[in-house]
Amino acid sequence: MISIRKATVEDLTTLLEFEQGIIIAERPFNPTLKPDPISYYDLKEIILNEDSDVYVGETEGKVVCSASVIIKPGKPYVKHEKHAYLGFMYVLPEFRGKGLNKLIMAQLKSWAAERGLTELRLTVYAENLPAIKAYEKAGFKSLITEMRLNLEEE
Repeated sequence: MISIRKATVEDLTTLLEFEQGIIIAERPFNPTLKPDPISYYDLKEIILNEDSDVYVGETEGKVVCSASVIIKPGKPYVKHEKHAYLGFMYVLPEFRGKGLNKLIMAQLKSWAAERGLTELRLTVYAENLPAIKAYEKAGFKSLITEMRLNLEEE
């Protein structure tokens, strides 16, 4: 049985390990990442800030998955003033394929709805097909593709 709860600063050691798992998984998709050690998130700030949260899935006292949600301003040209930005999504390898993404995503949707937000956004590497499939299963649709050109590689 998996229960979803808000993360606390006491979870930081595990969450920092999850962050490195995300970086390892995403490094092949992004040649612009600096060499290790790097960090994507200020997890303590996300946990403590009133406009953001980190959620974890736990079973038998062990944290097995995570996700974050942050209120971000909408661009001046879009209909929504603010949206919920989702990130820090990680599931321990031995717990993948067990519906944890659906559980934690429901909590993130609820968090956003409680704050009157109607738009959820996230970013994913175009080549990360398993993640894209999981997000599409949760109802997300592709919106924009960011492209790059490195002039040093021409």
